[in-house]
Amino acid sequence: MGAGEGTRKWGGRGVLFSLPGLGSRAAAAAARAGWRRTGRSCEWNLTEFPELKNDTFLRAAHGEETEYTPVWCMRQAGRYLPEFRETRAAQDFFATCRSPEKCCELTLQPLRRFPLDAAIIFSDILVVPQALGMEVVMVPGKGPTFPEPLKEVEDLLKLRQKVDVAAELGYVFQAITLTRHKLEGKVPLIGFSGAPWTLMSYMIEGGGSNTMAKAKAWLYRHPEASRRLLTLLTDVIVDYLVGQVAAGAQALQLFESHAGHLGPEQFSEFALPSIRSIAKRVKSKLREDGLPLVPMIIFAKDAHYALEDLAQCGYEVIGLDWTISPQAARQRIGKDITLQGNLDPCALYAPKEKIGELVKKMVEGFGSKHYIANLGHGLYPDMNPEHVGAFVDAVHRHSRHLNKCS
Repeated sequence: MGAGEGTRKWGGRGVLFSLPGLGSRAAAAAARAGWRRTGRSCEWNLTEFPELKNDTFLRAAHGEETEYTPVWCMRQAGRYLPEFRETRAAQDFFATCRSPEKCCELTLQPLRRFPLDAAIIFSDILVVPQALGMEVVMVPGKGPTFPEPLKEVEDLLKLRQKVDVAAELGYVFQAITLTRHKLEGKVPLIGFSGAPWTLMSYMIEGGGSNTMAKAKAWLYRHPEASRRLLTLLTDVIVDYLVGQVAAGAQALQLFESHAGHLGPEQFSEFALPSIRSIAKRVKSKLREDGLPLVPMIIFAKDAHYALEDLAQCGYEVIGLDWTISPQAARQRIGKDITLQGNLDPCALYAPKEKIGELVKKMVEGFGSKHYIANLGHGLYPDMNPEHVGAFVDAVHRHSRHLNKCS
């Protein structure tokens, strides 16, 4: 079942969800996550979280000095880990996403192996199209698939025009709350969403695509309908990200994974306005609701042409892929915004010694301030966990040495 149906309220100290018909398993998970009954069987009040012990990632995101460069990896909870494959065995992917206990366990697994400086909740960007009423299935060997993608402008009428994120995506909020408690303050927890253009492209293409020709055709043939869809997605994403912070997320990342399929003009006209609006509206709603103003990260893959524009969108951190040098990115963005990235994921196929050399060059290129280390994209399923560990250790080792010398 979805984690929440009905109203949702939050205040400065906790979050109050109304959960009619909360099943026994969901109730048990909520209780373990630190939720407590408020007198009615359908309401749970979020208790305080454990004190954060390692805030290096958050301090770097805010541009503060750190003893070393913090590091985490996109898709750090992934199929390269044997324990991940064992946990996910014989279970539908999106059924796993809807299980707070499974998402919590998968999120924690890489933290048990590596001294990472942040966790990112296990979920998927395509839960947002599901919340809009679209069916998405994970097909083995093919990936995410929409059996009935958007084909005509009239298909927009099939989407929910008003989405109650607590009702449709409350299972993500429960997973975040549970994970915050299970982390016991070890590191911060990152929440995330796909950006509107990336989600729109999936919804029209029906899955992955090398060209995004169908989705781009909408931008040329149906610009007004495209804007309506992007606006609808933006509205849902804003509420979704605010709900993640209310549930316990301590930072947020927006994934514009398909930015590289757009040229500068299309990106500026269709993608950038939503990216800018999300940052502005999320921060406004966080203030209104008395919630923490958590740092926000924008990762627009292959959007080198838009770095200057992205720097003006209100995000504390800009994520970079591996096809731009640290020095070039810093020169174009300036010194006041934290950069994140950007080792080529395939570098982790190299011997450990070579990984160390590449990390040293990367860390020196970015410098010791306003920097969070990461890969330029997510980890691949066939990667050796030991090489992931070598990457993490090398970031810590070389950045500590760099800080001593600076």
